[in-house]
Amino acid sequence: MPAESGRSSGRGSIPRSRDGSVPFAAPVYRGAAPEEDPLRIATLHLRLATGTWTMGFSLAHPELQIEALNRSGIDPDISVSDYWISGGPPGVWAREIGSYSDVVKVDALAEVGSGSLYRITDRNPPVVYLYRRLGLPLQFPIRIRGGRIRWEVVARGADFERVLEYARELDPELRIVSVRREPLRSHLPPLTATQRKLLARAMEEGYFAVPRGITLTELARRLERSKSSISEAIAIIEKKLLESAFQTPVFPA
Repeated sequence: MPAESGRSSGRGSIPRSRDGSVPFAAPVYRGAAPEEDPLRIATLHLRLATGTWTMGFSLAHPELQIEALNRSGIDPDISVSDYWISGGPPGVWAREIGSYSDVVKVDALAEVGSGSLYRITDRNPPVVYLYRRLGLPLQFPIRIRGGRIRWEVVARGADFERVLEYARELDPELRIVSVRREPLRSHLPPLTATQRKLLARAMEEGYFAVPRGITLTELARRLERSKSSISEAIAIIEKKLLESAFQTPVFPA
Protein backbone atom coordinates (compact mmCIF):
# COMPACT_ATOMS: atom_id res chain seq x y z
CA MET A 1 0.00 0.00 0.00
CA PRO A 2 1.48 3.36 -0.91
CA ALA A 3 2.61 5.63 1.91
CA GLU A 4 0.34 8.52 2.79
CA SER A 5 1.53 11.82 4.18
CA GLY A 6 -0.08 14.99 5.36
CA ARG A 7 -3.27 13.26 6.40
CA SER A 8 -5.13 14.16 9.55
CA SER A 9 -4.81 11.82 12.51
CA GLY A 10 -8.52 12.16 13.25
CA ARG A 11 -10.99 9.30 13.24
CA GLY A 12 -11.64 9.58 9.51
CA SER A 13 -8.11 8.67 8.45
CA ILE A 14 -5.29 6.25 9.18
CA PRO A 15 -2.03 8.16 9.84
CA ARG A 16 1.06 6.57 8.31
CA SER A 17 4.80 7.02 8.44
CA ARG A 18 6.94 7.56 5.32
CA ASP A 19 7.36 3.82 4.79
CA GLY A 20 3.61 3.30 4.73
CA SER A 21 3.28 1.71 8.17
CA VAL A 22 0.76 2.85 10.76
CA PRO A 23 2.70 4.13 13.79
CA PHE A 24 1.86 2.89 17.26
CA ALA A 25 -0.42 5.17 19.22
CA ALA A 26 -2.53 4.95 22.34
CA PRO A 27 -6.16 3.83 21.88
CA VAL A 28 -8.42 6.67 20.75
CA TYR A 29 -11.79 7.67 22.22
CA ARG A 30 -14.25 4.90 21.47
CA GLY A 31 -17.43 6.98 21.10
CA ALA A 32 -20.90 6.08 22.37
CA ALA A 33 -21.59 3.81 25.31
CA PRO A 34 -21.90 0.09 24.48
CA GLU A 35 -25.69 0.05 24.89
CA GLU A 36 -25.97 2.90 22.35
CA ASP A 37 -23.32 1.51 20.00
CA PRO A 38 -23.91 -2.24 19.59
CA LEU A 39 -21.14 -4.69 18.80
CA ARG A 40 -21.01 -5.74 15.16
CA ILE A 41 -19.30 -8.80 13.74
CA ALA A 42 -18.37 -9.10 10.06
CA THR A 43 -16.69 -11.85 8.09
CA LEU A 44 -14.53 -10.54 5.23
CA HIS A 45 -12.64 -12.28 2.42
CA LEU A 46 -9.89 -10.09 1.03
CA ARG A 47 -6.39 -9.97 -0.40
CA LEU A 48 -3.47 -10.02 2.03
CA ALA A 49 -1.14 -7.03 2.37
CA THR A 50 1.73 -7.11 -0.12
CA GLY A 51 5.21 -7.49 1.28
CA THR A 52 4.16 -9.96 3.98
CA TRP A 53 5.43 -13.54 4.15
CA THR A 54 1.87 -14.82 4.42
CA MET A 55 1.04 -13.23 1.05
CA GLY A 56 4.14 -14.58 -0.70
CA PHE A 57 4.05 -18.04 0.86
CA SER A 58 0.33 -18.62 0.40
CA LEU A 59 0.51 -17.52 -3.25
CA ALA A 60 3.43 -19.90 -3.81
CA HIS A 61 1.43 -22.73 -2.20
CA PRO A 62 -2.27 -22.07 -2.90
CA GLU A 63 -3.17 -25.64 -1.95
CA LEU A 64 -2.08 -25.11 1.67
CA GLN A 65 -4.27 -23.83 4.47
CA ILE A 66 -2.63 -21.51 7.00
CA GLU A 67 -4.13 -20.82 10.43
CA ALA A 68 -2.81 -17.94 12.54
CA LEU A 69 -3.62 -19.04 16.10
CA ASN A 70 -2.35 -16.04 18.12
CA ARG A 71 -0.03 -13.03 18.07
CA SER A 72 2.07 -11.58 20.90
CA GLY A 73 4.18 -8.42 20.69
CA ILE A 74 7.90 -8.55 21.44
CA ASP A 75 8.47 -4.84 20.79
CA PRO A 76 6.40 -2.18 18.97
CA ASP A 77 7.36 -3.55 15.55
CA ILE A 78 8.06 -7.27 16.06
CA SER A 79 5.63 -10.00 17.14
CA VAL A 80 5.65 -13.76 17.51
CA SER A 81 2.78 -15.96 16.34
CA ASP A 82 1.89 -19.63 16.22
CA TYR A 83 0.67 -20.94 12.86
CA TRP A 84 -0.79 -24.25 11.80
CA ILE A 85 0.11 -25.07 8.18
CA SER A 86 -1.39 -28.04 6.36
CA GLY A 87 0.73 -30.58 4.51
CA GLY A 88 4.24 -31.89 5.06
CA PRO A 89 6.14 -33.16 8.11
CA PRO A 90 7.32 -30.80 10.90
CA GLY A 91 9.74 -28.16 9.67
CA VAL A 92 9.28 -28.79 5.94
CA TRP A 93 8.35 -25.13 5.31
CA ALA A 94 10.70 -23.52 7.87
CA ARG A 95 13.55 -22.65 5.48
CA GLU A 96 11.23 -21.18 2.85
CA ILE A 97 9.27 -19.09 5.35
CA GLY A 98 12.51 -17.86 6.89
CA SER A 99 13.65 -16.54 3.51
CA TYR A 100 11.03 -13.75 3.46
CA SER A 101 12.36 -10.32 4.40
CA ASP A 102 9.77 -9.65 7.11
CA VAL A 103 10.51 -12.92 8.95
CA VAL A 104 13.00 -12.75 11.83
CA LYS A 105 12.88 -16.35 13.09
CA VAL A 106 11.06 -19.64 12.43
CA ASP A 107 10.74 -22.54 14.87
CA ALA A 108 9.10 -25.84 13.88
CA LEU A 109 7.08 -27.03 16.87
CA ALA A 110 5.17 -30.25 16.20
CA GLU A 111 3.04 -32.24 13.80
CA VAL A 112 -0.69 -31.80 14.47
CA GLY A 113 -3.25 -33.62 12.35
CA SER A 114 -2.51 -33.23 8.65
CA GLY A 115 -0.14 -30.32 9.20
CA SER A 116 2.39 -28.82 11.59
CA LEU A 117 2.70 -26.00 14.09
CA TYR A 118 5.27 -23.26 13.55
CA ARG A 119 6.28 -20.37 15.80
CA ILE A 120 7.16 -17.40 13.59
CA THR A 121 8.69 -14.10 14.68
CA ASP A 122 8.07 -11.37 12.10
CA ARG A 123 7.56 -7.68 11.50
CA ASN A 124 4.04 -6.45 12.15
CA PRO A 125 1.76 -5.97 9.13
CA PRO A 126 -0.02 -2.57 9.03
CA VAL A 127 -3.28 -3.98 10.43
CA VAL A 128 -1.60 -4.68 13.79
CA TYR A 129 -0.84 -0.96 14.22
CA LEU A 130 -4.41 -0.05 13.30
CA TYR A 131 -5.86 -2.46 15.85
CA ARG A 132 -3.48 -1.15 18.51
CA ARG A 133 -4.48 2.43 17.79
CA LEU A 134 -8.17 1.57 18.09
CA GLY A 135 -7.59 -0.57 21.17
CA LEU A 136 -9.20 -3.61 19.53
CA PRO A 137 -8.19 -7.27 19.93
CA LEU A 138 -7.42 -9.28 16.81
CA GLN A 139 -9.77 -12.25 16.46
CA PHE A 140 -8.23 -15.71 16.10
CA PRO A 141 -7.94 -18.10 14.39
CA ILE A 142 -7.26 -16.21 11.14
CA ARG A 143 -7.50 -18.41 8.04
CA ILE A 144 -5.33 -17.83 4.97
CA ARG A 145 -5.13 -19.50 1.56
CA GLY A 146 -3.91 -18.48 -1.89
CA GLY A 147 -3.00 -14.90 -0.95
CA ARG A 148 -6.39 -14.23 0.62
CA ILE A 149 -7.58 -14.06 4.20
CA ARG A 150 -10.79 -14.86 6.04
CA TRP A 151 -10.97 -12.03 8.56
CA GLU A 152 -13.40 -11.60 11.44
CA VAL A 153 -13.97 -7.96 12.40
CA VAL A 154 -15.48 -7.42 15.86
CA ALA A 155 -15.96 -3.77 16.85
CA ARG A 156 -18.46 -1.03 17.56
CA GLY A 157 -19.66 1.88 15.47
CA ALA A 158 -16.88 4.19 14.29
CA ASP A 159 -14.15 1.63 15.04
CA PHE A 160 -15.98 -0.94 12.94
CA GLU A 161 -16.11 1.53 10.05
CA ARG A 162 -12.42 2.35 10.43
CA VAL A 163 -11.48 -1.31 10.09
CA LEU A 164 -13.71 -1.70 7.02
CA GLU A 165 -12.13 1.45 5.54
CA TYR A 166 -8.69 -0.09 5.98
CA ALA A 167 -9.88 -3.39 4.45
CA ARG A 168 -11.25 -1.58 1.39
CA GLU A 169 -7.95 0.28 0.95
CA LEU A 170 -6.16 -3.06 1.08
CA ASP A 171 -8.53 -4.75 -1.37
CA PRO A 172 -11.24 -2.68 -3.14
CA GLU A 173 -12.81 -5.96 -4.29
CA LEU A 174 -13.17 -7.47 -0.81
CA ARG A 175 -16.20 -9.65 -0.11
CA ILE A 176 -18.27 -8.92 2.99
CA VAL A 177 -19.70 -12.37 3.64
CA SER A 178 -21.84 -11.33 6.60
CA VAL A 179 -22.47 -8.56 9.09
CA ARG A 180 -24.26 -9.58 12.26
CA ARG A 181 -24.73 -8.95 15.95
CA GLU A 182 -23.86 -11.92 18.14
CA PRO A 183 -22.30 -12.57 21.56
CA LEU A 184 -18.55 -11.95 21.37
CA ARG A 185 -17.81 -15.17 23.25
CA SER A 186 -18.81 -17.26 20.21
CA HIS A 187 -15.93 -15.72 18.25
CA LEU A 188 -13.17 -15.97 20.83
CA PRO A 189 -10.38 -18.54 20.39
CA PRO A 190 -11.60 -22.04 21.42
CA LEU A 191 -9.09 -22.42 24.27
CA THR A 192 -9.85 -21.35 27.83
CA ALA A 193 -7.45 -19.06 29.68
CA THR A 194 -6.07 -22.05 31.58
CA GLN A 195 -5.57 -24.02 28.36
CA ARG A 196 -3.84 -21.09 26.65
CA LYS A 197 -1.53 -20.73 29.65
CA LEU A 198 -0.67 -24.46 29.57
CA LEU A 199 -0.05 -24.38 25.80
CA ALA A 200 2.22 -21.34 26.12
CA ARG A 201 4.17 -22.95 28.98
CA ALA A 202 4.53 -26.27 27.13
CA MET A 203 5.85 -24.43 24.06
CA GLU A 204 8.20 -22.34 26.20
CA GLU A 205 9.61 -25.47 27.84
CA GLY A 206 10.16 -27.12 24.44
CA TYR A 207 7.51 -29.82 24.62
CA PHE A 208 6.39 -29.11 21.03
CA ALA A 209 9.89 -28.51 19.68
CA VAL A 210 11.36 -30.74 16.97
CA PRO A 211 13.10 -32.69 18.38
CA ARG A 212 11.17 -32.49 21.68
CA GLY A 213 13.08 -30.53 24.30
CA ILE A 214 11.36 -31.90 27.40
CA THR A 215 9.54 -35.08 28.33
CA LEU A 216 5.93 -35.17 29.46
CA THR A 217 7.10 -36.41 32.85
CA GLU A 218 9.48 -33.48 33.33
CA LEU A 219 6.91 -30.97 32.09
CA ALA A 220 4.40 -32.29 34.62
CA ARG A 221 7.02 -32.07 37.38
CA ARG A 222 7.79 -28.42 36.56
CA LEU A 223 4.09 -27.61 36.54
CA GLU A 224 3.59 -29.55 39.78
CA ARG A 225 0.84 -31.67 38.26
CA SER A 226 0.44 -35.36 37.52
CA LYS A 227 1.68 -36.76 34.23
CA SER A 228 -1.78 -38.12 33.39
CA SER A 229 -3.52 -34.77 33.95
CA ILE A 230 -1.01 -32.91 31.76
CA SER A 231 -1.27 -35.57 29.05
CA GLU A 232 -5.07 -35.33 29.05
CA ALA A 233 -5.03 -31.52 29.07
CA ILE A 234 -2.62 -31.31 26.12
CA ALA A 235 -4.70 -33.85 24.17
CA ILE A 236 -7.80 -31.69 24.67
CA ILE A 237 -5.90 -28.59 23.52
CA GLU A 238 -4.70 -30.35 20.35
CA LYS A 239 -8.24 -31.58 19.65
CA LYS A 240 -9.66 -28.06 20.00
CA LEU A 241 -7.01 -26.58 17.71
CA LEU A 242 -7.73 -29.21 15.07
CA GLU A 243 -11.48 -28.67 15.32
CA SER A 244 -10.93 -24.93 14.94
CA ALA A 245 -8.76 -25.50 11.88
CA PHE A 246 -11.31 -27.67 10.07
CA GLN A 247 -14.72 -26.52 11.26
CA THR A 248 -14.91 -23.59 8.79
CA PRO A 249 -13.48 -23.53 5.25
CA VAL A 250 -11.28 -20.60 4.30
CA PHE A 251 -13.57 -19.74 1.40
CA PRO A 252 -16.98 -21.34 1.00
CA ALA A 253 -17.67 -23.05 -2.31
